[in-house]
Amino acid sequence: MSAVSAKLVKELRDKTGAGMMDCKKALSETNGDTNKAVEWLRQKGIASAEKKSGRVAAEGAIGSYIHTGARVGVLLEMNCETDFVARGDLFQNLLRDVAMQVAACPNVEFVTTEEIPQQIVDKEKKIEMGRDDLSGKPEQMKAKIVEGRIGKRLKEMALMEQPFIKDGSMTVAELVKQVAGQIGENVQVRRFTRYTLGEGIVVDKIDFATEVASMTTG
Repeated sequence: MSAVSAKLVKELRDKTGAGMMDCKKALSETNGDTNKAVEWLRQKGIASAEKKSGRVAAEGAIGSYIHTGARVGVLLEMNCETDFVARGDLFQNLLRDVAMQVAACPNVEFVTTEEIPQQIVDKEKKIEMGRDDLSGKPEQMKAKIVEGRIGKRLKEMALMEQPFIKDGSMTVAELVKQVAGQIGENVQVRRFTRYTLGEGIVVDKIDFATEVASMTTG
């Protein structure tokens, strides 16, 4: 199916409570069959996860992932509603998978695009507006091109927008929704910190030729 109508997407959203993009994907995957799309959302756990997304998630756990070679490490906080769920295998496996995702995505700096400060958005816009390939184009066309490029750039910086490293057919956001649906609680990725060995350390470069020369003349 080449396109899904906005009317079908809205009908599915009203019926399931799932997000617009999830409904659109479900309809695309099922050739516009609403009943099959409902089943698709249920199987993915997305519909039930959306209904719980407004509930307070004050419990959870902080997980870690150290990449092979111990040169990259990640600490990540993920929240849920109860301590019982936080200690369960589903939650812990998700926590590790998302922490591993952060380690694999060095360009990711924020959990969601909504968290990206306006000053960064403005900076990216300024960079894109000044690119040579936009020179001479009408302002309206230029603005549209820049908007598309910035949207893509912001997604590259957001963890939840990344294709899941173990299954590229879903994003991290979809993975979290799926597991949340299986768990039966609201699950949220709150924050993370990535550590790269040696990052920020300034190493003085030694000019051996100059050093040897100074020793011989001294």
